[in-house]
Amino acid sequence: MDLIIKNGTIVTSESTFKADIGVKDEKIVAIGFGLEPSDQTEIVDAEGKLVLPGAIDGHTHLAMPFGGTISSDDYFTGTRSAACGGTTTVFDFVLQGQGELMGDAINRRKVLADPDVAVDYSFHIGVCDVTKQELLDSMEDAVDMGVSSFKVFMVYDFGVDDGSFYQVLQKSTKIGALVGVHAENRDVNNVLIKQYLAEGKTDAWWHYMSKNEDVEGEADVRAINLAKMAGASLYIVHLACKQGMDAVTQARDEGFPIFAETCPQYLHFTSEVYKRERARDFVCSPPMKGKESQDALWSGIISGDISTIATDHCPFTQAEKDWGITLKDGSPGNFTTIPNGCAGIENMYPYILSEANKGRISFNKAVELCATNPAKLFGIDHLKGALRVGLDADIVIYDPNKNVTVTNDAMHGNTDHTIWEGVEVQGYPIATYSRGALVYKDGEFLGKKGAGKFIKCKPINHKTPNL
Repeated sequence: MDLIIKNGTIVTSESTFKADIGVKDEKIVAIGFGLEPSDQTEIVDAEGKLVLPGAIDGHTHLAMPFGGTISSDDYFTGTRSAACGGTTTVFDFVLQGQGELMGDAINRRKVLADPDVAVDYSFHIGVCDVTKQELLDSMEDAVDMGVSSFKVFMVYDFGVDDGSFYQVLQKSTKIGALVGVHAENRDVNNVLIKQYLAEGKTDAWWHYMSKNEDVEGEADVRAINLAKMAGASLYIVHLACKQGMDAVTQARDEGFPIFAETCPQYLHFTSEVYKRERARDFVCSPPMKGKESQDALWSGIISGDISTIATDHCPFTQAEKDWGITLKDGSPGNFTTIPNGCAGIENMYPYILSEANKGRISFNKAVELCATNPAKLFGIDHLKGALRVGLDADIVIYDPNKNVTVTNDAMHGNTDHTIWEGVEVQGYPIATYSRGALVYKDGEFLGKKGAGKFIKCKPINHKTPNL
């Protein structure tokens, strides 16, 4: 064996137990006691520590053009940051161009990612154009290439209308694919923006108000109804509101394969952040909502109606966030000119594990949300998401007694601020292994640029809400 991690407490989504883990040729080859090392075996003592599967961040936007700029983390700095937070696989988004075949979009993006990624990765495709049959049919080519999940936007200029959304849902049922959705009512959002700006309401609070609970909730309900009509499964990304949470719970209780993701920023912050001095740093879409919605999300986690935690990691510099006040050309900005997005890829696992450490959820639930369920949902559970013989040796050693106050200076991404500044977490990852290779230890990144690889996803056929 190449590596044995001894004396740790193994945590899976279903159980917690003392055992050693043996690794050889990037895979977990043994779990138990009395594992026999060779002369070349590295021995790591994890006494007093938890041993967890590496997290899977199912929602990132690396090197993404948006709002007149490009998100500040590229595929290296973003995956470096992921590794240092215990995340060993990321799902990034390929945004299809107008008239572009899905397969061409994947290849275009892989050219950027492959030389840079420090941990393993895969893709979802953001669908922008299915106006021609060949474009819609190219979804099947993507599935054949190992990308079996797609995302439609109900908002933004590049978003799709309900008819196109319905077509994508129909197609997904025939090719073994999962459709995700960014659900916000574009038309109402646009009306509110126009009204607020006409009234001189320009600061970040009005970003929240123009994308309020009702704007998101109506779209969540509509998206679920479209999925029911098409007989398709649906994955609602970055769910942030009570109305949407209630709709997900009802649909799942009725037996429909509806799945929801939420993000740490919605679990920790509320819309009150849009009253802060640097409220613009918190501008993301959907925005953080009120306390009632936050409580509903935590209830959804406890009930199992929230299936995954992800980040929607899409950071921009403070200078770019300042475009909400003054644009690059010196002209006045407003809440619509602030690039939407926040950093979180390094904070997700530490935050959720901290909440487990505090007793809010179990460590098993944290692993389920951040590793096991994403692997099952996106078709990579044959490789990732658990500590099991035969799977990739994506392993995190976690010290429940190492308390950390988050500072941007200690983060490993390409950002000059973090919305998590000053947040205290109880317990912290102290080592991360990606396919058996040590990529992070005690605050230091030890991985290599380009060491990650593209992970092909299996076709996805979710027929019930149970994963």
